[in-house]
Amino acid sequence: MDVALIVGGGPGISSSCARLFAKEGMRVAVAARTPDKPVLQALEKEHGVRRYACDASDPVAVERLFRDVVRDLGTPTLVVHNIDGRVPGIFGKTIVEAEPAMAFDTLRNSAHSAFLVGQQAARLMRANEPSSNGAKGTIIFTNASAALKGFPSSGAFAMACHAKAGLAESMARELMPQGIHVANVPIDAAIGWTQEDGSRAHRRAGTTVDDNMADPDHIAETYLQLHRQHRSTWAFEVVLRPWVERW
Repeated sequence: MDVALIVGGGPGISSSCARLFAKEGMRVAVAARTPDKPVLQALEKEHGVRRYACDASDPVAVERLFRDVVRDLGTPTLVVHNIDGRVPGIFGKTIVEAEPAMAFDTLRNSAHSAFLVGQQAARLMRANEPSSNGAKGTIIFTNASAALKGFPSSGAFAMACHAKAGLAESMARELMPQGIHVANVPIDAAIGWTQEDGSRAHRRAGTTVDDNMADPDHIAETYLQLHRQHRSTWAFEVVLRPWVERW
């Protein structure tokens, strides 16, 4: 049975992945700095998802997370790193305004945590038996359009996203010949998750109109398809954007 670990917990991509993976019969774990969020408690209650506390920028905490997941559920065969990493104070800051400490924290939360999670996942997956599609495991990094283009007043995030993309490419070249599928997925859009009133919205971009925001349920379907790809046709970089997104 597949064991899925999603690092980074919130109401968007992580929750959509957890619901879908559980529905598909996987054992699912979600890790977050604050695992008692109502949305994560609901995942546990309604879908049997296991919750874990973890600061993914801390090497000791990440190592402990993987050890606990192996103990409780088994060795992960699918790991999703889904952490934006930006600290609130860095949004919209020009290069002359950005606080160096905030820039560093953004890199640590995003790219460095991706390194730590990817490292632990790779160490464990190498020993897995290949599945029916020829894979020992799948590691997916959620990324952003800043991985493809550095926007003005967003230097710290551009650094972090480019770093995560470079990490993913290096890992893919190293690990795919060993049977571990690595994918980098830049989401070139605001992500509108379903609110209590049934609408889809984003905290900064407003309410979705005519599918102008990415739907996390469909992002999760893409992640599942990546996990199930045959090794003869593994995709590395898949860029997702709504049909009306200007790029």
